[in-house]
Amino acid sequence: MTKCSVYVATSLDGYISRRDGSIDWLNDCNALVPKGEDLGYAQFMSSVDALVMGRNTFEQVLTFGTWHYGDTPIVVLSRQLKSLPEDVSDTVSLSADEPGKLVERLSARKWKHLYVDGGLTVQSFLSAGLIDDIIITTIPILLGEGKPLFGPLPNDVELEHVSSQAFEFGFVQSKYRVVKSA
Repeated sequence: MTKCSVYVATSLDGYISRRDGSIDWLNDCNALVPKGEDLGYAQFMSSVDALVMGRNTFEQVLTFGTWHYGDTPIVVLSRQLKSLPEDVSDTVSLSADEPGKLVERLSARKWKHLYVDGGLTVQSFLSAGLIDDIIITTIPILLGEGKPLFGPLPNDVELEHVSSQAFEFGFVQSKYRVVKSA
């Protein structure tokens, strides 16, 4: 079965964006990161075969200007989008599949590792029992409100702590493995 991983940053109070989707706070905090430090992102990306993201995350990514994913295949989950912008990379495709069906389809392509990104997408993959590990970088800021990384789940999700690393610029990155029921 294909491995599904989350690599994400949140505020200390667990938000991935403001209510309106803005990540201005994250961009400001990223200015604290020393040049050349990527918090293991390049190594993580080198291990994935494809990235699955939701429509909101995709629309946020389009505002960045520079395409940060190279030739990594991107699957955008959306029931609303019917086509992609003309100037988007030819590595991007759309899917309206449910998480289980999508993972099954991508597994058939021999893709062994998926990076799952975006709050609602992460929540739907967690609810379906498809997430294998989670890497969360906690940013030292309290937003008070916003869009949470986690939402309601049909069952508890037990996690095994793998490691944590505190960075001198205040970020703390923790890695967890999802404990699967036998």
